[in-house]
Amino acid sequence: MTDELDDAFRTTNRLRIAAFLSGCDEAEFRAVQEYCDLSPSNLSKNITALEELGFVAVRKGHVGKTPRTWLALTEDGRKALVGHLAALQQIAETAARHA
Repeated sequence: MTDELDDAFRTTNRLRIAAFLSGCDEAEFRAVQEYCDLSPSNLSKNITALEELGFVAVRKGHVGKTPRTWLALTEDGRKALVGHLAALQQIAETAARHA
């Protein structure tokens, strides 16, 4: 089966978010926000879209009295990201052969 581009990662922001989360078990919302250089509302909208697809899990809690949100890439999200990256690699290799 050929890997195909996943529409969930059609935006650079969603791809960047998933790539960041793939490197850790879980990340605090603010760390993802800073890495991806997104406003809180933009990150939240993208996380909601990925969560609805089952690609990101959101956990809320507190550190002391301060509310915190942690994000994690789910197993389905990891599989989708790997497939998407493989499809991008195939596209790049095809382009390189024809350049």
